[in-house]
Amino acid sequence: MFSSSKLINSVVQKLLETIEQGRWTTGQMLPGQRELAEQLEISRPSLREAIIVLETLGVLRSLPGKGVVVLERDTPALRDLRNPAVTTASLENVLQLRYALEPFIAGLIAQTINSDELGQLRLLLLDLREAVEDERTDALVEAYNAFHRKLVALTSNPIFLSVSQQISGALEQSDHLIQRNEAHAEDILKEHEAIVRAIRQHNSEAASLAMRQHIVNEGMRLNIGLRVPEGDLIT
Repeated sequence: MFSSSKLINSVVQKLLETIEQGRWTTGQMLPGQRELAEQLEISRPSLREAIIVLETLGVLRSLPGKGVVVLERDTPALRDLRNPAVTTASLENVLQLRYALEPFIAGLIAQTINSDELGQLRLLLLDLREAVEDERTDALVEAYNAFHRKLVALTSNPIFLSVSQQISGALEQSDHLIQRNEAHAEDILKEHEAIVRAIRQHNSEAASLAMRQHIVNEGMRLNIGLRVPEGDLIT
């Protein structure tokens, strides 16, 4: 299973701080992953995920057979990640952004996904199902975040990833959203099963529709009447 988004964000920030402090300069190779994980006192899986995030944002690059090289110490995408506005966004703000972005992503993935990527997505769905069956709210939150982060990663679009990181940060400001009501766990699972089913069938329209319905349902579960364009939604 992927690490929680909160953990990965903290590892990303730790790496950024170290780079910005001049420990590694542009063009310099990072230490090997085992050594680097020990230096930063983090796990190697968390380090690998953080490196992927920073590669997508143009800060690092993996060179086969050589290691990871530092490309930039500051980029517009990274400035967005440090934007304090994400901590003041309301849940309605976040859900509106998700409504605008994630259905497009789901529809796009339905068109482009290959068998290996679909397998990764189905494993994350299995994590979600096991969390529901075990009635573990913490595992449900972790699996939920990992699933949505994976969808964004499958687009290979660095702007989507930057926005996703901001959304993730804003979501974690709300105890109401993180502490999901167990009564809705089965509904959350069924909604994600519908998304994956449409993606597996390469049905872009159905995937987008399933994601829109899921996000609107999230709003209803939080007593938020999500405002969307007239005629755009489903009952």
